[in-house]
Amino acid sequence: MSSYKIEAGTAQHIGNRPQQNDRVALLTGARAPGYVLAVLSDGVAGSQASEQVLHTAKHVFDLYKPGDRPSVERLGQLLREIVDETHMIIKMNAVAHKTEALASFVGLILSPHGDAVWAHVGDSRLYHFSNGKCMARTSDARYVEHLVASDKLPPDAARNHRKSKLLLNLMGNSHKAPFVTIGSYTGLKAGDSFLLATDGLWHFFTDVELGAAISRATPRQASEMLINKAGERAQGKGGNCTMAIIKLVQPPQQGTPGIAPGPKPLR
Repeated sequence: MSSYKIEAGTAQHIGNRPQQNDRVALLTGARAPGYVLAVLSDGVAGSQASEQVLHTAKHVFDLYKPGDRPSVERLGQLLREIVDETHMIIKMNAVAHKTEALASFVGLILSPHGDAVWAHVGDSRLYHFSNGKCMARTSDARYVEHLVASDKLPPDAARNHRKSKLLLNLMGNSHKAPFVTIGSYTGLKAGDSFLLATDGLWHFFTDVELGAAISRATPRQASEMLINKAGERAQGKGGNCTMAIIKLVQPPQQGTPGIAPGPKPLR
């Protein structure tokens, strides 16, 4: 019997933009009981590419058969398959419709065996917290190292890669395949939590603030608080704001109802 239960939720806000290009979903596999996939994408030049991320993720995940106990490497490969297939479809659609669409990607798989595996492309982020402390988060650091090593770019030029379409790390880029970073954690337990977020959210918070907000509240309470605070800090210039929160909590003791503490305000 698992030593934790999962509390999870998604939330988004359009911010100060004319339309919502972010997409987010929590999925279960048709052939993988006990497995959960969280996926988040930030669409560029519309929502077509981010919509495709969710469609492809669901299709690939529904076909997945885990067997007895797949390795974290196999789960990482599953996330790579989602990225590769989505990238190919987005590029094909761009040729058919004569318009380029791009998308970031963050995917997280939780297994019933206590494993967490995540993959990341672009400027959306994943955070792993343990009792509110940030244990890991994705960043562009490994992509910059990749550009320096593979493209022989000077480090300063690589750090400014967003200025060039040739170097943009997004699915759908016709000039360059997406660079996927993979992370994992084994031994999940109550107190672990994960946040998937687009830059319209994480840009306005420190790791400490995010960890505190998630640890002190339910996913719904935390997401409402973070969206409101992001709106305040954006001062009328905020972008699309989207997140998925997954918390592992102690199962309630039989006959002892649990009451979640209310969130403390961010200052």
